[in-house]
Amino acid sequence: MICAAFALMAACGSPKEKGDMENAEAVNAETTVETMRLRRQTFSLQIVCNGKLQALARSEITFPAQGVVTDIMVSNGNRVAKGDLLAVTDSKTAQLNLEKSEKDLEKARIDLADKLIGLGYDGSGKGVPADVMRRAKVTSGYYSAEYQLAEARKALADCELRAPFAGRVADMECQPYQRADKFGLLIDDSYFDVEFSVLEAELKSVARGQVVKVSPFADAGKTFSGKITRINPTVDEKGLVKVEARIRNTDPALIDGMNVRVVVEKDVPGCIVVPKSAVVERDGYYVVFEVEDSQAVWTYVDVEYANMDSYAITGCKAKGTEIKEGATVVKSNNQNLADGTRVAVKN
Repeated sequence: MICAAFALMAACGSPKEKGDMENAEAVNAETTVETMRLRRQTFSLQIVCNGKLQALARSEITFPAQGVVTDIMVSNGNRVAKGDLLAVTDSKTAQLNLEKSEKDLEKARIDLADKLIGLGYDGSGKGVPADVMRRAKVTSGYYSAEYQLAEARKALADCELRAPFAGRVADMECQPYQRADKFGLLIDDSYFDVEFSVLEAELKSVARGQVVKVSPFADAGKTFSGKITRINPTVDEKGLVKVEARIRNTDPALIDGMNVRVVVEKDVPGCIVVPKSAVVERDGYYVVFEVEDSQAVWTYVDVEYANMDSYAITGCKAKGTEIKEGATVVKSNNQNLADGTRVAVKN
């Protein structure tokens, strides 16, 4: 019985010995991976922010003359050119005042001619000295009649509300047969200004004229290019700096006030660039697996820059490691690799 017990213990082995055997099997198990050769290249640094579209021009339109709205020529969303007629108010009173002013000016011309004849000049005004003509126009009421006619013409023109610039009609408030007050908004959305904020630490990577990519949250598949136009020279209490970029409106889906994602791009030359899939975490550090003699050898790295799909890496300062150009690293199927795991490179 004693001999049988010893034989059983020898067959089972200790838990530590069993764990060592499993680790050895894991290392010796061959894993198929894809690799890449490290080389220096230009890294596209990206800063991702949230922003909002603001139309190039945005004006609240009001009626120049008070009155009752008789006709409206546009509706929300319509595009108009500069000078297009938007709405009309009742013009009967203005038309009567214009006719009266024309008659008053006609009477003033007759009074002026009588005044000149009384002074011994031709009633047509030919040959009359300038100072004499000026006094005659004042005393005959001719100047006053001219001013009144100009005011009457302006009052009649003010019964028509016209677009001060080309744009799109929005937020209309007026209705036919109601008192004219506020008409609505006119938006020039041929271009959009995009306002967003970057961290103080990211400011060194942002400059006027730099390219940005803008994508609406409502349709992330669409991307529009623009350039940074303004950088506010102050840092707020949250450590943010306001930045503005401008994009051209090439899609009717873009509207004023829309929330968008902004990606600021900057080229950084001379970086070792790998896809994000090539970098994994081990012991709280970033590592890549180099392939040496058909084995995966992990190397600690630091991530210097990151964008949406890639990392720019260097050797790890804390671990004193180096990354050399020309080394072969694993870029896929590396989540379960251990140091020394045997690998087969996929063609």
